[in-house]
Amino acid sequence: MNGAESLVHTLLRCGVDTCFTNPGTSEMHFVAALDRIPGMRCVLGLFEGVATGAADGYARMAGKPAATLLHCGPGLANGLANLHNARRAQTPIVNIPGDQATYHRPLDAPLTADTEGWARGVSGWVRTATSAARVGHDAAVAVQAARTAPGQIATLILPSDTAWDEGGVVGEPLPVPERPHADPHLIRAAAAVLRRREPTLLLLGGEALREESLALAHRVAASSGAKVMAMGSNARMARGRGRLPINRIPYPVDIAVKALSEFRHVILVSCRKPVIFFAYPNKPGSPVRDDADVHVLARPEQDPFDALSRLADELAAPPAAIPDPGPRSEPARGPLTSENFAATLSALLPEQAVVCDESITFGRGFFPATYAAAPHDWLSVTGGAIGGGPPLATGAAIGAPGRRVVNLQADGSAMYTIQALWTQARENLDVTTIIFSNRKYQILIGELANVGANPGRTALDMLDLGNPDLDFTALARGMGVEAARAEDCERFADLFAASLRRKGPFLIELVV
Repeated sequence: MNGAESLVHTLLRCGVDTCFTNPGTSEMHFVAALDRIPGMRCVLGLFEGVATGAADGYARMAGKPAATLLHCGPGLANGLANLHNARRAQTPIVNIPGDQATYHRPLDAPLTADTEGWARGVSGWVRTATSAARVGHDAAVAVQAARTAPGQIATLILPSDTAWDEGGVVGEPLPVPERPHADPHLIRAAAAVLRRREPTLLLLGGEALREESLALAHRVAASSGAKVMAMGSNARMARGRGRLPINRIPYPVDIAVKALSEFRHVILVSCRKPVIFFAYPNKPGSPVRDDADVHVLARPEQDPFDALSRLADELAAPPAAIPDPGPRSEPARGPLTSENFAATLSALLPEQAVVCDESITFGRGFFPATYAAAPHDWLSVTGGAIGGGPPLATGAAIGAPGRRVVNLQADGSAMYTIQALWTQARENLDVTTIIFSNRKYQILIGELANVGANPGRTALDMLDLGNPDLDFTALARGMGVEAARAEDCERFADLFAASLRRKGPFLIELVV
């Protein structure tokens, strides 16, 4: 057995049965082992950023890590942006880049790179295999590291000779550390704050946004008078009818500061103190007001359901019914405004859909308008790295088979990873991609004003996607995905409903 074969056997034995790939020469023995050993689903992406982003979406929905197979340091570099997003989402991934053979590396061949150094910025655990005999053990440790709460990227770098040399040994699965519980002192301290009835915010992130934890947060809030809000970008959030309708911290700095201005106390549950995405002249770095006290109920690696349950018990909080979000909206008519689109999406979104949101500026008002939609999960691009949406949707469709995935996608950021459509067609994935085609980097036009710049023609041309206009229907068809364009709500509603009745991917370009 060679090292590559021991790697595949170990991954399968440890419960990793899906690999998102874009391999090269150094990885050919790994590719051959995947061919010889049954049990691993191998999904090809035409760009490493598709493979890494798909691994992120898969693990968020499947609740277990996928593997990635990337080509050397430059291939890892191509995948770094979506590994950054996955790190911010606390997603478990076993990330496997190849590398030069150990004895070839000193010759400094053209693809030689600081693969370990590049990996460290996105990984919680990094190791380079040193021999075929160690690969299986290293792989088992990587899976253990990836699955350690709250989840992290474990990068195992595989020099090609450690893959092709004989002497591989299959690694045994290692126990995953039990998720720690919150400190009882912090539970009592949070209860004491809530009993004071001063304006208090329960701020939720991570797994505190699952349905059961949301219900407990509502029980605490209903008993104490606190309010509940989510972080601005979240790995996975349970939403829709029957789930607690809460909003997120807004992205624009002034609106975010205003949204949190009433709170004297902020209690963090599975998240850190929120910060503004960027520094702006004469504006604060956090939306939390300077005189507010910030308390930690549960750190991201701790069990939020347990912490909220014990907090509710400490307060003797009675059961509380989830508020009725009101009637489900009807499909809107007329122009494709943000409000009309959100109403139509809410009306037609199917039960247990998975929404992958990279709608950027057009989608900032979608949350309140979709409270009454059918129950669904909402996945955000957590790290702000552009191009997360299409790969995220691709992986989510594999990680949650039988559920329709809806990718809400800005046009500019779609072009970073448009190759994901090809993978969706190849795998016949149930993904509806909705492109908001305003033909500009609208978010950056707003940022010019936020930083106090006074743009002229040259600056505005750098943010314009016209001349020529992008034709997303032609791009999609060229990669095997059926597509159509809509310029009003009626046409969008017809196309969206039709996409939900069919198998496989479909793209709708909305001219907005």
